[in-house]
Amino acid sequence: MKFFFDFFPVLLFFLSYKFFGGVPPELISLANQIPYIEIDQSNPKDAMFFATLIIIVATLLQNVLHYVIYRHFEKMHLISLGLLIVLGGATIIMKDAQLLVWKVTILNWLFALVFLGSQFFGEKPIVARLMGQAFQASRALWTGLNLAWVVFFTAIGFVNLYIYFQFGEESWVNFKFYGLMGATFIFVIAQTIYLVKFATMIEDDEAKKS
Repeated sequence: MKFFFDFFPVLLFFLSYKFFGGVPPELISLANQIPYIEIDQSNPKDAMFFATLIIIVATLLQNVLHYVIYRHFEKMHLISLGLLIVLGGATIIMKDAQLLVWKVTILNWLFALVFLGSQFFGEKPIVARLMGQAFQASRALWTGLNLAWVVFFTAIGFVNLYIYFQFGEESWVNFKFYGLMGATFIFVIAQTIYLVKFATMIEDDEAKKS
């Protein structure tokens, strides 16, 4: 369920961009009723601005549904919504897709700062708080895994900009959907495998001692 909440706005963004030409004209007309929205379906470049509007609405809905189901807001969802409203709104009004691209980079760099800061403030790093219920590990191991996330988020921020400025808008949209989700999934699996291996080693040591 959490995976759905985290990624369904990105899925809607991807679909609305890819199938912009097939969107019912009535929906485009409805979107154009919003102040500062001027989307022309005959102009392929407006696909980005329509998709940006969709992801703003979807992220707003994401926060509302999460509150209805879990009775609290997710901080990262709220941060993403705030950045989308500011940079996504500016993207639509100014007709400049680069602003939305920067939103992805800024959000990942914020994540990197939060993960890094958790090593100096609080009882344990964020990774330990998220996965500590399933695994027991030393402070040094949690710190290493947490730093790996810091490097990951920082690198994603740079790669995001590189893809857009070197390969263009459509490649960036594909990267945002396939690349970001794929890289995050692989990274989580890799860390989980590492933790499982570590936990098994601890059990083996204890078994030998007994």
